[in-house]
Amino acid sequence: MSMDQAGKVAAFRALHARAGAFIIPNPWDAGSAKLLASQGFEALATTSIGVAFGLGRGDTVVSLDEIIENCRVIVRATGLPVNADLENGGGETPEAAAAAIARAAEVGVAGGSIEDSSGDAAAPIYPFEQAVARVRAAVAAARAVPSGFVLTARAENLIHGRADMEDTIKRLQAFSAAGADVLYAPGLRSLAEVRAVVQAVDKPVNVVTGWLEQGITLADLAAAGAKRISVGGALQRRALTALLEAGRMMAEEGSFAWAAGMVPTPEVRKRLG
Repeated sequence: MSMDQAGKVAAFRALHARAGAFIIPNPWDAGSAKLLASQGFEALATTSIGVAFGLGRGDTVVSLDEIIENCRVIVRATGLPVNADLENGGGETPEAAAAAIARAAEVGVAGGSIEDSSGDAAAPIYPFEQAVARVRAAVAAARAVPSGFVLTARAENLIHGRADMEDTIKRLQAFSAAGADVLYAPGLRSLAEVRAVVQAVDKPVNVVTGWLEQGITLADLAAAGAKRISVGGALQRRALTALLEAGRMMAEEGSFAWAAGMVPTPEVRKRLG
């Protein structure tokens, strides 16, 4: 059932308010979004690395324009709420972060994330005060969206060579005080680290699976207090794994045995509607 924009935002907020945790998978195009929607997921999230790989870029650098266009495509593909990976908002200033939120809302996303990663390898994390100012500006922009907007603030230390949990938590606490609705520190590895973050903040926490120890389940993460579980670019890479293996079999063995066990075309057509 399709929802209007305000309805999507309300539904998205409700997912964060209910008991337990929910998975928000990350499609990379309209087809993958529709297929995931057909499996009963209640919300979707974009992935900037998925945009880059889809455009054939090994450096994974994408522009805000390209991110917004991908958001537009995924929003139109289904009636589900969509959360946008807006990276650093396309610029270092608070004004840039605010403008990114406004642009994302215009294409129909229900929420989105702003991070404190600069994109500069020499200084990958914005200074504390600058990072907080950017979140504060993004919050103001989110509050100005008539239909509402669920703002996620990301502290990126752990995936940029700064294994400083104390500073990461300090940033998340400051982002919460600035008004962020959801908090997110990619790079958490263990349930103990997840618990440490959850217990230190007062807002729902997003955990991405990419760095987690093997074997951790949704139930484990829910018990640790996490609320929203995303998978980043992992689903796309899983699909690329199958493509590369099929290509290897053809190139090296002249074999088409990889075609066994494929999802039937009629099922894909049915799921795509």
